Amino acid sequence: MNETDNKESEVENPDIPAQEAALPVDTEAPIVDVAALEAEKKKYFDQLLMLQAEFENFRKRVDREKPELMRHGRREVLERMIPLYDVLLAAHDQVAQSNGEKGELVRGLEMIFEEFTKLFEAEGVAVIASIGEKYDFDRHEVLGQVETDEYAEGVVVEELQRGYLIGGKVLRPAKVRIAKKKETQ
Repeated sequence: MNETDNKESEVENPDIPAQEAALPVDTEAPIVDVAALEAEKKKYFDQLLMLQAEFENFRKRVDREKPELMRHGRREVLERMIPLYDVLLAAHDQVAQSNGEKGELVRGLEMIFEEFTKLFEAEGVAVIASIGEKYDFDRHEVLGQVETDEYAEGVVVEELQRGYLIGGKVLRPAKVRIAKKKETQ
């Protein structure tokens, strides 16, 4: 075979560019459905947009809920501190009622109460006023009744355990006894 025969075997097709004509043709290559690929591409793009929108909504929800979660966490800590405060208060009352030799101890407990008071004020904790107030089922837990003519029926006459509010909501209800009219015989 000579050079002229070789040139004749290279037949050029005017419809196919020279670069493509030089590429080998794979007769066993799978047939590609371009429309199916475009549909799949659109499906994945739509999924991506949906995931992006869901993530943005999640981020906004977390940003909205974050302050509430922090308040809830502080509330739990304060709820755990209140029994400690009650025990210290009871110890203070006992020491104050005992002999005068415990003056230093009473002053030490009062310093602790000052710190608790500062902490509670900073966190928005307030004591529920009970004695002399009308019974409020949201703020008081009734542990008994006292027959008396001194108070109207349903008024708190004795506080067995202090109650506390945080931000206007009940942290712990006050445990109380309420007035009941004396029965006449």
